[in-house]
Amino acid sequence: MQLAIVVLVLVAVAAVSLAQSKATFDRVEGRRVTTLAEEMAGNPLLRTQLVRPAPGETLAPLLQTTLTRSNVTSVTVADEHGAIVASTNPTLVGTQLPVDGPGVAQARGWSGELPVDGVRELVAQVPVLAEHREHVGEHLGTVMIGRVSPTVWQRLSGASSYLLAYLGIASVLGVAGSWLLARRIKRQTLGLEPREIAGLAEHREAMLFGIAEGVIALDPHLRLTLVNEVGHKLLDLPEDCVGMSLSDLGIEGRLYDVLAGTGGEHGTERRDEVVVRRGRVLVMNRMDVTKDGRRLGSVTTLRDRTELAQLERELGSFRSSTELLRAQAHEFSNQLHTISGLIQIDEHDEVVRYVRALRKHRESLDLTLTSRVGDRAVAALLMAKSALAAERRVRLRISELTALDRLEPMDSADVATVLGNLVDNALDAAAAPEHGSEAWVEVELRQDASSVEIVVRDSGPGVAPELAQEVFARGYTTKAAQGGDRGIGLALTRLVCTRRGGEVSVANTQAGAVFTARMSVGQFTDRETEEVR
Repeated sequence: MQLAIVVLVLVAVAAVSLAQSKATFDRVEGRRVTTLAEEMAGNPLLRTQLVRPAPGETLAPLLQTTLTRSNVTSVTVADEHGAIVASTNPTLVGTQLPVDGPGVAQARGWSGELPVDGVRELVAQVPVLAEHREHVGEHLGTVMIGRVSPTVWQRLSGASSYLLAYLGIASVLGVAGSWLLARRIKRQTLGLEPREIAGLAEHREAMLFGIAEGVIALDPHLRLTLVNEVGHKLLDLPEDCVGMSLSDLGIEGRLYDVLAGTGGEHGTERRDEVVVRRGRVLVMNRMDVTKDGRRLGSVTTLRDRTELAQLERELGSFRSSTELLRAQAHEFSNQLHTISGLIQIDEHDEVVRYVRALRKHRESLDLTLTSRVGDRAVAALLMAKSALAAERRVRLRISELTALDRLEPMDSADVATVLGNLVDNALDAAAAPEHGSEAWVEVELRQDASSVEIVVRDSGPGVAPELAQEVFARGYTTKAAQGGDRGIGLALTRLVCTRRGGEVSVANTQAGAVFTARMSVGQFTDRETEEVR
């Protein structure tokens, strides 16, 4: 194809050269034949003989001399009526002078191409004017001198001395350039032929747009070079996003850090990073792409874990029940061991007092929950967390300000999700051995006509100020704030609160961290309910 293009270019160059040659011939020869015709029209012999009868025999030597001396094709003289009276071509005598405009009949000069005896010639027609005093300016006749235009082959043969040399040099340069260009393209395409490259592109499209994960590729300047359909959907990107930078797309904060590979503790590669983006919980993995030591950009994959997070929320009640049974079994086993030991040492009165104390504690906890928490699902969750706290030597307290009525099933499930995640996070922080033996977690639930507020306090070390917002974006727990990521509990908490028009925040006190979550209840639309489901 490259050689064919070179040949076409050479043919075009040759055509342009021939066109230029013809234009030069018309300009130069047209000027020359016009000058010769003007000289002949001004010849006194021609003017004298043209008005006499039978001027052809007298003018024949003059016409032949001009033809021979000037190297023209034809010399013709016509009278004032346009009838040819003398010509170097005897067959034209007696015929009408060929004209291409009315100006010649009106004693005006003209030059151009005309068919003369079946052959196209470049001619000049000049009027012959009288010079006698009484007839000055009178039109006596017309002189026409013609020159046959050379054919294409004649122009080629005339220009062969330089045109063929130029074409030959151009051909050598074109072939050499094509060969070098082909070698360069081969190196850049790893020796693949165009058909193989097209096959790879088709396979790439099938792979990228056929997988269930989002894929985003960035160049070293953080411009999008590729994004599949799933990536468009998960990040809510515009259709013409390819070629735009992250800043142009309005991506910032936590999502920008993960895609750009900044702000990480383990280099630019990021593994299983949790990002909350417009109501979706995304898990992202980023990897740099390099070749021959040169950085080409990065590729990031995205997985949508929103549905999994919602499933975890729906299974939370079952998990809490399981944990409750396990913790109660462990606690009951310890109590039986204590009673068995007291019986073995014949401390029967102590056994009675111990059993009464256990019953009193149980009744006190049940009374506190049933009197302050009217929703059975939330009360059961707090009961399970109380058993877990006791197992981990953490005291779970219910604030005296707690007041929660019975909720709708969807409201109850969301409140239980947020409460369970916050209590688990607080237990992790308070149960750490380096925080002292007086470990506690306090829960406070407040409700008004349209919202529920959940406050969870703990005796842990608190949350570093620089992580106050990051814990909800990355899914940290208070315990994980020291050593790394731990699930998506707080990210899910923020997602639930945001969907219900609320918010979640964290603050530090002298005693420890305080997590506060607010959400509306009884105001979910049908569409939002379907999204949560």
